[in-house]
Amino acid sequence: MVESELNNDAHNHFKHLKTVGGALCLDFVNTVGARDTPTPTERLHTYEELAAWAERVAILSPEQGAQLRADAAHRATEAEETLRRALSLREALFRIFAAVAEGADADADDLALLNDNIAASYSNLRLMSADGARFTWGWRQDAGEFACVLWPIVWSAAELLTTGDLARVRMCQHEHCGWMFIDRSKNRSRRWCDMKECGNVEKVRRYRRKQKP
Repeated sequence: MVESELNNDAHNHFKHLKTVGGALCLDFVNTVGARDTPTPTERLHTYEELAAWAERVAILSPEQGAQLRADAAHRATEAEETLRRALSLREALFRIFAAVAEGADADADDLALLNDNIAASYSNLRLMSADGARFTWGWRQDAGEFACVLWPIVWSAAELLTTGDLARVRMCQHEHCGWMFIDRSKNRSRRWCDMKECGNVEKVRRYRRKQKP
């Protein structure tokens, strides 16, 4: 399969994937679903798919994504190691935010893994001039750094954990979903990651239960 076909496959993989988390780190957590089943819905099987997802959520530009996917084809071992690191980070973030949603303490090993990623990521943070009168934070733009897709995710997680309203962090209540989101409803009553999907499925299920004799 030629590189253009691989790129198209990776992009199509995320074409209809919704971003409902309300924070980048939670959208990253949501790249897998049904964690509590024997066959979780995994969307990040390769580094190329990780890069395509990063484009989908605007971590990478199309040009950056194409370059990293091309590099991954020639540096497969390094790319695969970055994917393994990404998946380990994702699962640690899931457990941390699941604990937050349940009002429990986060596991020390998960926090240690996040702190290791913070240390590795923040050294790439740069203060940049926005328009000559203002400044903003940005990331080192050196080409070929596979882990660059993780830096904004780590920043997002640290920001949410330290300055976010953690009382609004929720897990979808639909059976076997497990997606995380920030409940920004006025009365803090949101239960589903997406009302049109999990919410409607659950409504139909409840209706059928009521109809049974």
